[in-house]
Amino acid sequence: MHFPEYRARRLRRTETLRSMVREVQLDVQDFILPFFAHHGQGVKNPLPSMPGHFQLSPELLLKELREPVERGIPAVLLFGIPEKKDPSGSDCYSKNGIVQQAVRRIKDAYPELVVITDVCLCEYTDHGHCGVIRNKDVDNDLTLDLLAKSAVSHAQAGADIIAPSDMMDGRVGAIREALDEAGFEMTPIMAYSAKYASGFYGPFRDAAQSAPKFGDRRSYQMDPANSDEALREVSLDVEEGADIIMVKPALPYLDVIWRVRNTFDLPLAAYNVSGEFAMIKAAAQNGWIDGDRCMMEALTSIKRAGADMIISYHAVEAARILQGDAKVSRKK
Repeated sequence: MHFPEYRARRLRRTETLRSMVREVQLDVQDFILPFFAHHGQGVKNPLPSMPGHFQLSPELLLKELREPVERGIPAVLLFGIPEKKDPSGSDCYSKNGIVQQAVRRIKDAYPELVVITDVCLCEYTDHGHCGVIRNKDVDNDLTLDLLAKSAVSHAQAGADIIAPSDMMDGRVGAIREALDEAGFEMTPIMAYSAKYASGFYGPFRDAAQSAPKFGDRRSYQMDPANSDEALREVSLDVEEGADIIMVKPALPYLDVIWRVRNTFDLPLAAYNVSGEFAMIKAAAQNGWIDGDRCMMEALTSIKRAGADMIISYHAVEAARILQGDAKVSRKK
């Protein structure tokens, strides 16, 4: 096909033509919306680096869920901010922990909403690391038992999907075994399989109050330079029983999403993380970019790379645009 016989612009002339031949279509059903459940009542703490998002006590979280549910967003991902923290992160696996409370309230109010719970110790430990500390380092194997206890307590509270984000070796297998033994063999695991030691988590760590008090997480989260390693990590999680696999963050790792999509035949999630969200918001607030247009472009790139599910703080705003309640600028 050579010009002038073939003219690529023929199918770009109008929005209707463009939509008819569009290769990737975002849908509201693609989104998972994160929430931060905070202990207490009447709590609605705004997150300055994440405009439009809050730390919410359970009863106010239910109010914030009305629009996402009405718009058809199918799932939420819950993180918890406990009243007290300790070396073992005990609120993470307490029957009356903040996430467990929130899950029960949500499932009672919105039984059809899929509730995914993040399983990790970082929000619950007084040192901010994702596992038990021994000899000034995270002890992988001691941490597995606590993660498994947490997963079971979340399932008992009514969680639909368990999502371990800690990056301990063997945690998917340990959680799968514990869930099965507790009678939750039908509860899926969404594994944070390729989770990188990223600088894009800053706003989240403020929101979840989970920054480490010493050191960093590079001994258990992945080196940003590695993509072959991501395939090994995903393979291990698949072998241990993961039902859904994940790449986190999304935008700096679109190549990894693509490689995982073309290697594994499992549902694939990608986490459009807090720093990615905050950059678009900050640039838009300064008038440097068209925020809505860049948001939709970013989300489309994640799906184009191969993600089946997109965890994103943009989910409600994107749903409004997809459902015609807001317009994306058509300017050049």
